[in-house]
Amino acid sequence: MLHLDDIATHDELFSWTARLTAQVIEPLGRGESARYFPYDWTLRAFGPPRVLPPAPVLLVEGVGAGRRALRPHLAALLWMELPAPESWARGRRRDGEAQREFWDGWTEAERAHFAGDPSRPHADLTVRTTPEGYEVLPGPASPLRERLPDPDSHSQ
Repeated sequence: MLHLDDIATHDELFSWTARLTAQVIEPLGRGESARYFPYDWTLRAFGPPRVLPPAPVLLVEGVGAGRRALRPHLAALLWMELPAPESWARGRRRDGEAQREFWDGWTEAERAHFAGDPSRPHADLTVRTTPEGYEVLPGPASPLRERLPDPDSHSQ
């Protein structure tokens, strides 16, 4: 698993695609281990290198994983359906007061990112929270959507 929080920085909330491509996507595409430098959000600096060996599946987690520049490299795109205010509240609780200023800027940056490069319409699967856990449904771009029954149909 690769967390995009390790790739993004305070100064590059969404302009990290070239670094991700050079450090992770290209080496893995050649069958080599990737070597990237995770960002430390407290120190505001890149840390020591982390090696990511080639694997049959790599889960890239985080906002921006479904961006236009990365979609050609994806086998599938999963969209986590969560209202933005709830997602932002979770992040604020996780990061605490030390990152309050960051979160004030993040919300606007995320809105701008999705306005210019929406991911949700390209999702193969949509994941939603339920009281019991999670529900996985075909996403807007899934070929499975064509085979789902029409909710307005009255067939038996």
